[in-house]
Amino acid sequence: MQAQLTLLLTTLFLSLLFTFSCAAEAQDLVRSSCVHARYPRLCLRTLSNYAGPANSTLDVARAALRVSLAHARRASKYLRAYKGGASSSSLSKRQRAALTDCVEQVSDSVEELRKSLEELQHLRPETFRWQMSNAMTWVSAALTDGDTCLDGNVRPDVKRRVTDLARVTSNALYMINRLGQGGTGKPKPRSGPGSNSNN
Repeated sequence: MQAQLTLLLTTLFLSLLFTFSCAAEAQDLVRSSCVHARYPRLCLRTLSNYAGPANSTLDVARAALRVSLAHARRASKYLRAYKGGASSSSLSKRQRAALTDCVEQVSDSVEELRKSLEELQHLRPETFRWQMSNAMTWVSAALTDGDTCLDGNVRPDVKRRVTDLARVTSNALYMINRLGQGGTGKPKPRSGPGSNSNN
């Protein structure tokens, strides 16, 4: 009985140690990925709270895109509700036109970010460069849509939401560029005891 309890406690301890080690490695990858992003603190805050895997630069790029897409969907929902709400009747004709344009542009951003994430979900070695080019083009287009929205005569609350979206999207574009420079983003084999590495 004592031996079984000792074995159980040892197994539990090693399991927890391994879990904490993996979590620390994922946080290190997120930290090193965010350090040169355009908005590093925002990057670290949004990706540190992300619940998915972060074992490779591909995982981090996908996570950044998911964060950006979530922000775009929330902004799009807010803008559509605002446009259809009673408070939009107090807007000037010019402000209503700018709001209508923003609704359309943010909706386009949602679709562009969705297509980019879809591309990263199905990367293949033989078409990697082409797929990365597609992903970068769509995320760049989403950024342009946000900039165009902000160029209009928009209210401060709309501006705040679209600016937030632009910042997380800029960080996502950085992560995709980083992934494109490094190859497929798959984790490299570890060197150490039991590996066949010659390093």
